[in-house]
Amino acid sequence: MKGYVAFPPASFFGIPLGILGLGLAWRAATKLWPLPGLIPELIVATGIIIWTVLVALYGAKWVFARADAAAELEHPVNCCFVGLGPVTTSLAGVAALPYARPLAIALFFVGAAGTLAFALFRTGRLWRGGRAVEATTAVLYLPAVAGSFVTAIAAGLLGWPDWGELAFGAGIFSWLAIESVLLHRLYTGAPLPPPLRPTLGIQLAPPAVGVLAYLNVGSGVPDIFARALMGYALLQALLLVRLWRWIAEQPFAPSYWAFSFGAAALAGAVVRMAIAGSHVETVLAPILFIAANFVILTLSARTLQLLMSGKLLPSPAPTEAR
Repeated sequence: MKGYVAFPPASFFGIPLGILGLGLAWRAATKLWPLPGLIPELIVATGIIIWTVLVALYGAKWVFARADAAAELEHPVNCCFVGLGPVTTSLAGVAALPYARPLAIALFFVGAAGTLAFALFRTGRLWRGGRAVEATTAVLYLPAVAGSFVTAIAAGLLGWPDWGELAFGAGIFSWLAIESVLLHRLYTGAPLPPPLRPTLGIQLAPPAVGVLAYLNVGSGVPDIFARALMGYALLQALLLVRLWRWIAEQPFAPSYWAFSFGAAALAGAVVRMAIAGSHVETVLAPILFIAANFVILTLSARTLQLLMSGKLLPSPAPTEAR
């Protein structure tokens, strides 16, 4: 189909995911420091508005540009971003919980069901083999790992920690399995081409979101396992800083939002641990919280620049399913 209006790719769901994650980190931070309570609610509201718009546009994409939507679903890299739709839905439920528990529960069930369905769909495809090594990137974490951890977080907050433990188990073992595949590709394969390098930002998310999931389905008290996850998340963050100049050879694009959820989750997790009285995390909390705000504010400003210049959405072009 030619001459249609470009619809946002599924990867744009990473924008409200990062903003909602930052809003939730701010909610936790108001319990640790004397910060205005209005700020986190404004951030959360912004995330929910963007999520609502993207849900409507992505639905319209399947109606008015079905060929593009289907091609995206079959793409070896872009397909995994489709899983961010239900993941963000679950996170929107978490954001709505203080105001409307029935709405939060409804969003949780829709998001959790969608997450599981997409994880089964995509993982089932992967188990058949035949995947090119060059297509192996950190987006592989999105269907089963990110979705399972967010499901665990939401289930714990809704008062269903037993169900959350099941989701946590699905997430952590999927993460460990995929991590070995991804690192083998990074260590032994050709360097990632510049357009794919921002996907490395997703590398921070599994341990950072995993800490939050573990705290929410457990006692909430930091222990050796929580700190082990935190330590690995910090290592990933430092590696990304060390590789930043190489990653940033790709001009700014919405793909850089891949860094947002991991940064927000890391800040939220360290604040949660500091609230529990952990000395190490009390030292780290202000540093990581400021860093997460800097990352997401920078991403937001650059994205608004693209929007105002008319360069945010990709140019419409015929695509082929693979």
